[in-house]
Amino acid sequence: MEHTRIKELLKSEEFGKEVIIKGWVRTFRNNQFIAINDGSTINNIQAVIDFEHTPDELLKRITTGSALRVKGTLVASLGKGQRVEVKATEVSVIGDSDPEKFPLQPKKHSLEFLREIAHLRFRTGTFNAIFKVRNALSFAVHQFFNERDFVYMHTPIITGSDAEGAGEMFRVTTIDLNNIPRTEQGEIDFKEDFFGKSTNLTVSGQLEGELAALAFGNIYTFGPTFRAENSNTTRHLAEFWMIEPEMAFYELEDNMDLAEALLKYVIRYALEACPEEIEFLKNRLLEEEKSKPQQERSELNLIEKLNFVLEHDFERVTYTEAIHILKASKPNQKKQFKYLIEEWGADLQSEHERYLVEKHFKKPVILTDYPREIKSFYMKQNPVDTEGRQTVRAMDILFPGIGEMVGGSQREENLEKLLTRMDEVGIPAEEMDWFLDTRRFGSVPHSGFGVGFERLVLFTTGMTNIRDVIPFPRTPKNAEF
Repeated sequence: MEHTRIKELLKSEEFGKEVIIKGWVRTFRNNQFIAINDGSTINNIQAVIDFEHTPDELLKRITTGSALRVKGTLVASLGKGQRVEVKATEVSVIGDSDPEKFPLQPKKHSLEFLREIAHLRFRTGTFNAIFKVRNALSFAVHQFFNERDFVYMHTPIITGSDAEGAGEMFRVTTIDLNNIPRTEQGEIDFKEDFFGKSTNLTVSGQLEGELAALAFGNIYTFGPTFRAENSNTTRHLAEFWMIEPEMAFYELEDNMDLAEALLKYVIRYALEACPEEIEFLKNRLLEEEKSKPQQERSELNLIEKLNFVLEHDFERVTYTEAIHILKASKPNQKKQFKYLIEEWGADLQSEHERYLVEKHFKKPVILTDYPREIKSFYMKQNPVDTEGRQTVRAMDILFPGIGEMVGGSQREENLEKLLTRMDEVGIPAEEMDWFLDTRRFGSVPHSGFGVGFERLVLFTTGMTNIRDVIPFPRTPKNAEF
């Protein structure tokens, strides 16, 4: 490779050395100073050209967005804001960019505008930083599990089962929609479809993950999942990535310990691997918050917030304890919650989760032992309590600014209890026979959880809209690029 990456040159001490850089023009000032970025860092390098001896035709082609090859000498910079620069001796244009049409001009663009040109937003400093942090977090996830001897399992994207029982799935079909085959009863005849049955995009790799965990002991999946949930919010996507470990011989306490350790590990790794990017995002957030009233600004800056999570044990609270706290809270008493907490059994909303985390405990919270009725069929049932209430060994980890970051549970290993629960919620046992074999042959206590990866990236970058932390967001009425 004839050129040197800008990230390396910015750290270099080899003044007087001849170098070649290739990258895209961010700005071109006074026909003399070119800020060039090649994606290796959020920082640009400045190339200084002798415009008096550069043809006008070439100067006109050096525009924002154009790609250049610059040969020159690495020198100490006399200007403010940079330590080194390149004194150019040769400049050639690799790819032109029409300044009248290129949408990324050297000015501040809104995040809403950048979402409309998501294919170009990677070229901005903000999105360079976000996706470098996302990359670091991805790598750290694999490293965390690899260090603990977990097996990385690829579970299917196309599946015939609904792991969550929520029914919010995207159907996969090759049926001609203009000529739909029907049964005698008038229903769609999926026997004529590609797989010979109704299939969907997966909502979770959990059920298949359980099969593997009951052979390998500890496994994890990390891949895309899909929810056809018509939620046009800053926290929901139709396509997102999930980290889903499953562990044999783990009970709820072990599950919580592992989840807390994972979150702390990957955040610590991102802080160590991306100091410049996180510093940039911290300053971006501080700048953004200047327009907010003082009481709405964060008490901690981004780096302080990340370190706060690393330095404190997560608060562990039962659902029943949380309901007592919420019922007695000022927002509930003054009817400021949109969904008032009136009795045990209420399904907690994000406003309740964020109150517990941000106002009451002021740190991440692990909520456990939820009512059976508001949780999935596969969760292990606790003994009925003294008031006749049935809970399950579920755990959710709640984070400031995010709400639910992790959802998990100890799984119900008892075949009879699982069958009874499936019958109650209307899941046909015959369709899940393969899954039930895990409870028939050598069943053991086992646990697992899912981490919404984009929510983790959201927290670590300090961004506020989940569409800004995935390269190409898929949301209702939007599947661009």
